[in-house]
Amino acid sequence: MKPEIRINVGDIELVAQEFGEAGHPAIVLIMGLGMQMISWPDTFCRSLAERGFRVIRFDNRDAGLSHKVEGVRAPGAIKMLLASKLGIRLSVPYELRALADDTVGLLDALKLDAAHIVGASMGGMVAQLVAAHYPGRVLTLTSIMSTSGNPKLPQPSAKVLLRLAAKAATDEKSYLESALQTWRIIGSPAYQPSDEELRKRLLAAYRRSYYPAGTARQMAAISACGSRVEALKTIRAPTLVIHGKDDVLVPVTGGIDTAKHIPGARLELIEGMGHDLPTALLPTFVELIGSHALASVRSESATHQSG
Repeated sequence: MKPEIRINVGDIELVAQEFGEAGHPAIVLIMGLGMQMISWPDTFCRSLAERGFRVIRFDNRDAGLSHKVEGVRAPGAIKMLLASKLGIRLSVPYELRALADDTVGLLDALKLDAAHIVGASMGGMVAQLVAAHYPGRVLTLTSIMSTSGNPKLPQPSAKVLLRLAAKAATDEKSYLESALQTWRIIGSPAYQPSDEELRKRLLAAYRRSYYPAGTARQMAAISACGSRVEALKTIRAPTLVIHGKDDVLVPVTGGIDTAKHIPGARLELIEGMGHDLPTALLPTFVELIGSHALASVRSESATHQSG
């Protein structure tokens, strides 16, 4: 694991970190709503690096230690939820496409022609947009616990939505109480971490960066994105879709619909997995993502040899 670095991408600065050798094929990891790059566990990143990849994780704009889009407020959570349900387009600080542009800007800054793009939750949506709008930069796509944005799909329950709309915490203690409640609701029922493990993770995130205003702006970008179904149909990168059967935040139908609309996509549904990356499932994720990426490398090599 190398030290965190600050990288200029256009007119903003992103914070990133690398694992593995610079000459190896790159895997770029995009995290979800309000989450920091450390939510991609060190052991997960190291394991992928040990399989022969250069692994790059980074903080999205408005999260972690990356650029904060200050001075612009997002619409309120309730207003965004209602607008999303009614199909009303709100004015937002930036579009989800901007995060896709940031990702490609990161590739440019690191002098990478293309990479294996992996995204979780909102990061999966961003990864989909990268694959759709920058096809030449994507070796493979992996979309984890994400969705197509199809408005016809089932939505989270009122209980889950109310938890997400809870007032932002004002100190470490209230943050910990609120975050524990959230993760106990949306986490994997078959792979629940101990309170001690969960507290340790949550405190590490809080002490590194806590920025609810940025989370609200990211949520606004998601709300304004709408359906990506037509964009998904244009994706030609080999695609793997991973989803938990017990995800209450982004129901499994979101993953199924994503795979349905991406030509040739492979769908992996995991029993007992909710809306998180449980420690017990990290070897499974490493195997699925690593094998998916390596298969594309072998396929490309075979194509060149036959040509």
